[in-house]
Amino acid sequence: MGTLKDRLTEDLRTAMKAREAITTATLRMALASVRNAEVAGKAARELSDEQVLGVLTKEAKKRREAADAYEQAGRTELVERERAELEVLNGYLPTPLSDEELTELVAQELASGGFSGPSAMGPAMKAVQAKVAGRAEGAQVAAEVRRQLG
Repeated sequence: MGTLKDRLTEDLRTAMKAREAITTATLRMALASVRNAEVAGKAARELSDEQVLGVLTKEAKKRREAADAYEQAGRTELVERERAELEVLNGYLPTPLSDEELTELVAQELASGGFSGPSAMGPAMKAVQAKVAGRAEGAQVAAEVRRQLG
């Protein structure tokens, strides 16, 4: 097909023709976020697939957090909408790492980089985040790195 942005645009057209309201609204929101990221900064630029994936990951996290907040407030209709939007976005994201896979990946990275002790948290996180590449949330990765560093 082409880039991830092209796929989003094509899927938006398909959803509009099929009159799928949630999918259409979610993809419009996602494409608007991508366009905002493209024009952010000093000069407009075309985002790579990795950068578009980063934008989609942020949007998915927003949906997850909003659904949790609505659930705590007892707003079930809004919880359902946020979760439906999250499902649409999850179709474009890589499959998340399981806890076991994350533990193994962190252990491999810490061993290969020779990181040890709490003072190595920053460099270790940088190395692990490069390998994780959007397949796990930063807080989850940080907790695992902190646990393994002791």
